[in-house]
Amino acid sequence: MCDHCGCQDFPLIAEFTEQHRRIQEASGLLRHAIGHGDHEEARRRLEALTALLKPHVEAEEQGLFAELRAEESIRVTVEQLCEEHTRLGAALEGPSGEPPDWARVLAALDLLTEHIYKEEYGVFPAAVVLLPTPVWDRITPSHAQVPTDAVSHLPPGSMSSLPQ
Repeated sequence: MCDHCGCQDFPLIAEFTEQHRRIQEASGLLRHAIGHGDHEEARRRLEALTALLKPHVEAEEQGLFAELRAEESIRVTVEQLCEEHTRLGAALEGPSGEPPDWARVLAALDLLTEHIYKEEYGVFPAAVVLLPTPVWDRITPSHAQVPTDAVSHLPPGSMSSLPQ
């Protein structure tokens, strides 16, 4: 997790990052079960992973990503991440055959690791700079508020690039 840009001070990003941590943990447990040939455990772990991933993807795409699509400078990246969400969902539907062929799932776990990295080290910090406070107020769950000192975490000179 990135901790140098201040994006973790934004409750929505902190929440997504915590979800990423749980998703990566579930991914590691799934990878372990597959590696040990425990197919039943791997199926249970895959189900647990997708149970975490589906609501996370929905929240990202309907909230933060929906807002970032309006920003020309990051639109293509957001579209690519949404395409990866779709590919991940399809690849994590489960293996076929007996014994199961886990190759597609394992490849998806590798993609998932890369995907989370792109979000945490690229999109999340960019969102802090690109999105104005009213947007954060709209997309942040009501139990959390955008920090009032959030701009103190921005790099010098970045205030001039903030949308008004």
